[in-house]
Amino acid sequence: MRKALELAEEKGLDLVEVSPQAEPPVCRIMDFGKFQYEKRRREREAKKQQKVIEVKEIQLRPKTDSHHLGFKVRDARGWIKEGMKVRVRARFRGRERDYPDIAMQRMLEIAAELQDVAVVEQNPIMEGNTMLMVLAPAPDKKK
Repeated sequence: MRKALELAEEKGLDLVEVSPQAEPPVCRIMDFGKFQYEKRRREREAKKQQKVIEVKEIQLRPKTDSHHLGFKVRDARGWIKEGMKVRVRARFRGRERDYPDIAMQRMLEIAAELQDVAVVEQNPIMEGNTMLMVLAPAPDKKK
């Protein structure tokens, strides 16, 4: 270890411990500032390559009529075509909680209307006063 430190100082570089758990510990002689700069640059490049998936949400109630539901489905179709996920949330108030099957039927209708562009990622489930379903863009089928 002492010899490695002397070698690093002679060259004007730093002694960097690469693998401290190894027996004996693995070290490398390098310019640590340059190493950190290149690491940050690689991380920035990797971040640029990442695709951020945004989740949009449409909300409805069991009493939402089919006319208004059409607007919401049209918006969801546009978002899914752009590559976003869509969360469908049905909120229950008062006695509506006694009839979750109505909202379940609506959600299945929405999934059926969007089946050409989306797949159901999470089936409808009840969480407190709301029922949630998540739709994701369908994988492209190239022939």
